[in-house]
Amino acid sequence: MKCIINDQVVLLRPPDGPIAAHIRAFAASQVALGYAKSSLQREIRLAAGFSQWLKQEGVALPRVGADQVSRYLRDRRRRVQPGPGDAAALRHLLEFLRREGLIVPERIAARRLTPAERGVQAYVQYLRDARALANATITNYAPFIQRFLSDQFGEGPVRLARLTARDVVRFVQRQAPRLHLKRAKLLTSALRSFLRYARYHGAVTRDLAAVVPAVANWSMPAIPRAIGDEQIRQLLASIDRRMAMGRRDYAIVLLLARLGLRANEVSGLELEDINWKAGQVSVRGKRDHRTVLPLPADVGAAIAAYLRHGRPASASRRVFLRSKAPLRGFLGQCAIGSIIRHRLHRAGIAAPTTGAHQFRHAMATRMLRHGASLAEIGEILRHRHLQTTTIYTKVDVTALRTLALPWPRGAR
Repeated sequence: MKCIINDQVVLLRPPDGPIAAHIRAFAASQVALGYAKSSLQREIRLAAGFSQWLKQEGVALPRVGADQVSRYLRDRRRRVQPGPGDAAALRHLLEFLRREGLIVPERIAARRLTPAERGVQAYVQYLRDARALANATITNYAPFIQRFLSDQFGEGPVRLARLTARDVVRFVQRQAPRLHLKRAKLLTSALRSFLRYARYHGAVTRDLAAVVPAVANWSMPAIPRAIGDEQIRQLLASIDRRMAMGRRDYAIVLLLARLGLRANEVSGLELEDINWKAGQVSVRGKRDHRTVLPLPADVGAAIAAYLRHGRPASASRRVFLRSKAPLRGFLGQCAIGSIIRHRLHRAGIAAPTTGAHQFRHAMATRMLRHGASLAEIGEILRHRHLQTTTIYTKVDVTALRTLALPWPRGAR
């Protein structure tokens, strides 16, 4: 007797076994996540087969886990040609059962840390508890210290008392040339911080922090690479807004170009952040700082077009969603960068970079050339310090030449 799970999946017989009673709910959850009909059929049929196998093996629902999935797939492989998505389908089933509280979360055996990793762990704890540093700073410092300790001690015991000034200097000399200036300065800051921490705890007796070489700090080392206005117009014109993905990407590019948002600010935008009546958008910036910006009419119209005729149905409150299952908001700023890279490539535009930040630079450059002050640019871009904005004074070289004083006595 056939069993209809939902409008898209029909089984030859009703499912049996410990998971049988939950297969319809599992199907509904996968539909809500936007899985295509073919994927849904495979996942439900595998779930039914897995449930039947569990009954035959005498496995109760609370005992179901990854081990049983592996055994089932090995057994099934002897009878049926495996598909490339079989393991992923059953992984989705386990995730659903865990979310519903039907099986216990799997305990993953903790990997034994190396002495260097334990040293970094203790340092991170110190930064968090004793120094109360921001998570972003800790995240930036930790990899450098991991590299330093691994470079000095490998997999063996970490004996900081054996460190010499020469060890510290040679490490910086090897690492700094491979890094961008800002990363190189982060490296030296992290190293000084760690060596002060080591001295504070008595692991070293000499002031090794003082021997960390300074990285050359040239004022405004590079001109920001900004995409041109004509290139932005060309990019927008190349996006096919008849397609749902096109409506989404068009709105994203407009947000970047017209409001100068960062990629993570676009990916994290939620439905409640847009005040349609007031024509405003609330942007969550660095350290969760909120800024209310005016929403230009063309940007609002593009977002509305996507929400009405492009955004898939989803419980997610994010404005912009993935176009493929699972239908959810982007996990981070890398997704926005990937969209820009893909769109620039399709349009055949040789932009200065392939990232999203060039639109922010373009907006600042445009404002500067139209007479905006650095303070105004910094306010729009939500810079916390004016020094961050001063880099844009190098952009308009022609305008800067008009500020040069004539050479005394008419000399050239």
